[in-house]
Amino acid sequence: MLFTELTKTLPDYAKDQRLNVSSLVAEQLLTDQQKWGTFVACAHACAYKPLIDAVEEEAATKLTPEAMNAARAAASVMAMNNIYYRFTHLASRAEYRTMPAKLRMNVIGAPGIDKADFELFSLAVSAINGCGMCIDAHDKVLAGHGVSAEKIQASVRIAAVVHSVARTLQAL
Repeated sequence: MLFTELTKTLPDYAKDQRLNVSSLVAEQLLTDQQKWGTFVACAHACAYKPLIDAVEEEAATKLTPEAMNAARAAASVMAMNNIYYRFTHLASRAEYRTMPAKLRMNVIGAPGIDKADFELFSLAVSAINGCGMCIDAHDKVLAGHGVSAEKIQASVRIAAVVHSVARTLQAL
């Protein structure tokens, strides 16, 4: 089942999410790779298998295998980094912020797709996972690549709506 079809199964109280999905799927500000990579990364970040399957089925015609892999990789590496860096940010002991992470995250340096697109996926996942330190870091990199605030906001809107759809479907 395609993502857009799955969202039609949302209950009436989630009508806004159905409308938001329609708007975001039609969004022209982002390229297909940026948009659908963000959808895939966010679906993985929400860890709800029926949603992941539906989003990936719809994204398969819009993403290269490399971009699909990069979106999955962004969700995976951010699942680790968001916990670690949120800890270093929230812990009272300042020493943690100066210690090397000693975690492998090679995919960030070589994602197999445009670096800015991967950073966009990573920022959206970091928004879902609530890591302010990672959000700031990815936002800075994206600004350095000339990505507009409007594009960044669009990716975070995708994150917000995908998260809401996942939570609503999980509750049914």
